[in-house]
Amino acid sequence: MDAPLNMPAAFIGHGSPMNTLERNRFTDAWRAFGASVPRPRAILMVSAHWYVNATAVTAMARPRTIHDFFGFPQALFDVEYPAPGLPELAEEVADFAQPDHVGADHDGWGLDHGTWSVLVHAFPKADIPVVQLSINALKPPQWHVELGARLARLRESGVLLMGSGNVVHNLRAIDWKQPDAGFDWARRFDEHAREVMTERPGDAASLVAHRDFAMAAPTPEHFLPLLYIAGAAAALGIPARTLVDGYAFGSLSMTSYGIDCACPDADDSLAGSAPLSEDVPADESNI
Repeated sequence: MDAPLNMPAAFIGHGSPMNTLERNRFTDAWRAFGASVPRPRAILMVSAHWYVNATAVTAMARPRTIHDFFGFPQALFDVEYPAPGLPELAEEVADFAQPDHVGADHDGWGLDHGTWSVLVHAFPKADIPVVQLSINALKPPQWHVELGARLARLRESGVLLMGSGNVVHNLRAIDWKQPDAGFDWARRFDEHAREVMTERPGDAASLVAHRDFAMAAPTPEHFLPLLYIAGAAAALGIPARTLVDGYAFGSLSMTSYGIDCACPDADDSLAGSAPLSEDVPADESNI
């Protein structure tokens, strides 16, 4: 059966890779989101962990599972997410991205943990084709919003557009004593981002001017996937809604957003985010 038209879109705050192995209020929300959407023809994922000086899209039939982190239990390195690729989607992405150039990556990347740590919950059968789009580190924030707006048209052919990162992501500020809390500056930025995403997503690039942005995103790669979903929301005229929210270790926001979807409310009785590794400093673990 052909995939339905007008797929939703979503940004997921993925947090620790250990969320892959655990059930908590965040992973339950990811599962609920996956169960609530029509079956996609394919998933196009913009992950924080493919941050390079170019715009590229995976174009292999069988993308490998990349374990791009350090200091975690062997069980996490043993996880495989054997979803197929969809090379023809790479061509469609390149077409919709015009006038910007998108290169086809046939063997350099695959599915990194920003992708599979979420999809193992949202689509656990790993039977939906997955394609990753890199984040071009050379481009300004508004460029990412505009590319997300152009890519929103892919939903009309059954493609689920997703971003994976964290609205607030400052590993140097981690506080092990606050597993489910957020610092004041993290809350201020996260709450302002929510106002923008749910009321005027087309203005999302302006978040970089917020007084707490430098603390919330000392490096931009986890923040930028949000802009793709903001751009899609603006193009569609559908403000985002919060799928789940919360904080981890003071300096991580776990807030997730959906567009044109009906994800059930998260179960607030469940525990919060999975732990980070204490064997390797957080800012060296590549989470």
